[in-house]
Amino acid sequence: NMDSTLHYIHNDSDLSTNSSFSPEEERKSKVQDVVPQALLDQYLSMTDPSRAQTVDTEIAKHCAYSLPGVALTLGRQNWHCLKDTYETLASDMQWKVRRTLAFSIHELAVILGDQLTAGDLVPVFNGFLKDLDEVRIGVLKHLHDFLKLLHLDKRREYLYQLQEFLVTDNSRNWRFRAELAEQLILLLDLYSARDIYDYLRPIAFSLCADKVSSVRWISYKLVSEMVKKLYMASTSTFVIDLMNELVEKFCRCHKWSGRQTFVFICQTISEDDCLPMDQFA
Repeated sequence: NMDSTLHYIHNDSDLSTNSSFSPEEERKSKVQDVVPQALLDQYLSMTDPSRAQTVDTEIAKHCAYSLPGVALTLGRQNWHCLKDTYETLASDMQWKVRRTLAFSIHELAVILGDQLTAGDLVPVFNGFLKDLDEVRIGVLKHLHDFLKLLHLDKRREYLYQLQEFLVTDNSRNWRFRAELAEQLILLLDLYSARDIYDYLRPIAFSLCADKVSSVRWISYKLVSEMVKKLYMASTSTFVIDLMNELVEKFCRCHKWSGRQTFVFICQTISEDDCLPMDQFA
């Protein structure tokens, strides 16, 4: 019976997407041949809410921590065994459980591949983006790692949401904004010159005027890398527009801090050879 069940599972590609399972089909959808089935069943049962309350309140967190390892062991062909458990953990009431998954979702995306990631992980990722800061920081720290795995059209959809990372539950949480600046530097490689100019530039300028110096210093690096990226692009008008805006916004700023920002950005551009010296002049 086990052999015929496994044969049935491996040859039914639609099984994992069928939501109208009978109890028998539900049981079969959790069957695999990589590890002893009883071991997997024991792991999957740990997300039962009643069990978590009576046995150990931390059990869901441990389960979430182990999930990428379990997924790697079973392989992407057996993701159907874990999908329901993953979605249960992703909607757990404890933010620590959701935070654990948020920090590892990029690793899970590598294991599952682009097709399963787009179908099953992107909705969870989108939910984490709207979660508490303790959960959002997990996806923010690995934003580049996750977005680079998506197709270009899907990746561009997140350009509209990057601005939301500037808003945090606690405005004193400056490390959140510093991490955003670090990630934006990496994201420059994933987007076109127009996307950088239209969407990333306003965020970078906002970060350059941050109240916390640590955030500003990373942002100077971000702007200089942006100048370099736009200069190397075939359409050179964007870099001219960007430099004109730097002069207008910071060099001619009525506050000394704005003018100081301009000097620091110029210093970074010069030190990192982001522009030929004649263009810099």
